[in-house]
Amino acid sequence: MIRLGILGAGARGSDTYGRWAVGHPERARVAAVADPDGRRRDRLGARAGVPEAHRFADWRELVARADAIGLDAFVIALPDRLHVEAALAAAATGLPILLEKPAAATEEDLEALASAARELEAYIWIGHVMRYQPFWRTIRRLADAGTIGRLLTLRVEENIGFWHYAHSYVRGNWRNVATSSPMVLAKTCHDLDIIRWFAGEAPATIASVGSLSYFRPEHAPAGAPTRCLDGCPAADSCPFYAPRYYAEALAATDGWPVALLGDDLSPQGRLDALRTGPYGRCVFHSDNDVVDHQQTVAEFPGGLTAVLSTSAFTGQNTRTVRLTGTAGEVAGNLRTGGLEIDLFSPTAELPELPEARPGKSYTREPMGHRVFEVYAGPVTVGGEPDHRGHSGGDEALIDAFVTALEEGRDGGADRASQDRASLDSAFPNRAFPDRAFPDRAAPDLEASLDSHRMAFAAERSRTEGRTVHWGQP
Repeated sequence: MIRLGILGAGARGSDTYGRWAVGHPERARVAAVADPDGRRRDRLGARAGVPEAHRFADWRELVARADAIGLDAFVIALPDRLHVEAALAAAATGLPILLEKPAAATEEDLEALASAARELEAYIWIGHVMRYQPFWRTIRRLADAGTIGRLLTLRVEENIGFWHYAHSYVRGNWRNVATSSPMVLAKTCHDLDIIRWFAGEAPATIASVGSLSYFRPEHAPAGAPTRCLDGCPAADSCPFYAPRYYAEALAATDGWPVALLGDDLSPQGRLDALRTGPYGRCVFHSDNDVVDHQQTVAEFPGGLTAVLSTSAFTGQNTRTVRLTGTAGEVAGNLRTGGLEIDLFSPTAELPELPEARPGKSYTREPMGHRVFEVYAGPVTVGGEPDHRGHSGGDEALIDAFVTALEEGRDGGADRASQDRASLDSAFPNRAFPDRAFPDRAAPDLEASLDSHRMAFAAERSRTEGRTVHWGQP
């Protein structure tokens, strides 16, 4: 059994990683938890059966006592600005780490983490859950099998959703660069990681444009107060009127995002939270400064070009993708799990796709090429797409992390830069990434950190109005 020390008992630490461990007692347990908020700390502690002596207000105390507690690994789900400090301290113990994204909020901290990880041979997984979603894993199988030929273009659209953007990036924890990080990092390092994963190499150039165009004081309705419940004259028509969202539309919800209001989620408790807390502020009178739309273009040495388009102004909260190659193209929508695979040869067939459900296939006239429809992703008992836990990515990530530890309990150094044959010979009982995931979904730390480097390069390009060449300031 893998004994986890969880640093941070918020939504990710408690409701994602802690909940998985509680649900799989034969494989893992939460042996220690740290959070400065006593209510959150004790809520996870009680649910997971963590002894009182192993519940800490300061994450540093937990790390210092890791050996005495008998921990096998750390899960770091602290606020973004604490990730590097905590990861460096945890890495010094020699234990494996699952580190929530973003790994670092600044370029300097990122490179400090990368340098320390190399020096300590630290075994660190970044919480890039999209690699573990059946949707993206199925697309990757298609690409790896050569189904669409040589990959030449990749377009990802991050449709944040108007309500989600208002919740997280105007009123919420990621609204301000100084206290969190640029939106291209906080939100789309997942997407950049997918792009980097498919490219198989770091980009040659990055260019990006975007701005905070709408959620500004000058766009507030006439007479709008600083808080929605202070008598807003536009309450009936404003899409961002907080009580309609938190108290009415999500009245039956007590998880994310409503849980962030506080502990009292009764109808009155929600309204009280909106009167005083951050989620009741007018979206045009907040302290947000992150962009509300951004487009980033990456060019890779091998010839692939990739475009990432991000917008707050979408009705659906989903990602869409289109890959084009020399032998076909793939288009998909994460919300439905649907993929349309258009292959140019009239005799083309699909490889085995174990995580996908087949749909219809037909010949597209007049050119006579083959089209296949498949659906990839978890479904509810009613057969509808199930988006809980990042469409299956959350559970698959922690499962993969624990599996790797179960299969390689003799240590946690990431030696991916060494020769594969010598690794297998020297460490026959150790589960290295490629063995645990034949489809190469398992992370390589430097490649994972490249997604962050791409985000920082995109932000420099956006703010300085220039193309950024990889490896240059």
